[in-house]
Amino acid sequence: MFVIPDDLPIELTPFTFLIGAWRGSGIISYSSSESDPTGIEFTQRLSFMPVGSRLEFVSNTFDAAGAPLVQERGFWSLARPASQSDAGPGLLPGSGVPLLSVREDLELWRNSAGGFDIEALIIQPSNIAELYFGQIKGARIDIATDAVLRSPNAKDYSAGQRIFGLVEGALLWAWDMAAMGNPLKSHASARLTRDE
Repeated sequence: MFVIPDDLPIELTPFTFLIGAWRGSGIISYSSSESDPTGIEFTQRLSFMPVGSRLEFVSNTFDAAGAPLVQERGFWSLARPASQSDAGPGLLPGSGVPLLSVREDLELWRNSAGGFDIEALIIQPSNIAELYFGQIKGARIDIATDAVLRSPNAKDYSAGQRIFGLVEGALLWAWDMAAMGNPLKSHASARLTRDE
């Protein structure tokens, strides 16, 4: 059972099961060539924290010796048209009444599959930014890239799909990617528990 914090923005209600800090381990199963090793173990610290009407995503991964592997940062939200109450672009403040004023209004955003359409922007320090679209339904998230932006100096990366789900109190995730000339295939997965 999830307890919805009183101060949680209404739009973040579907994300309640994610909110907080998580810690655990996983395995990288992606190879870029016939000779590359697979089955590389890693540990991960992950957090989802409310920031206005968005959920801030922070991921830090480490190799078996504890050395940093990759950091990711981003923002997740319900997929909906921008309104006058939203801040931006740039530093412009929002004005007006929020689209949702009571939790019951959230049902207006439920999709035909019974979930909620969501979007996520995830950036990596390797000069790659991913824009994901998908859905959250219950305690499961399925997202796929709509666009990947990378600098001319970044390694080839063209698409990704991620799944997150709460199973018996643990957050499980899997990530498929198309990179370095390979089609979309399994990249990594992990099992995380709440970091109390």
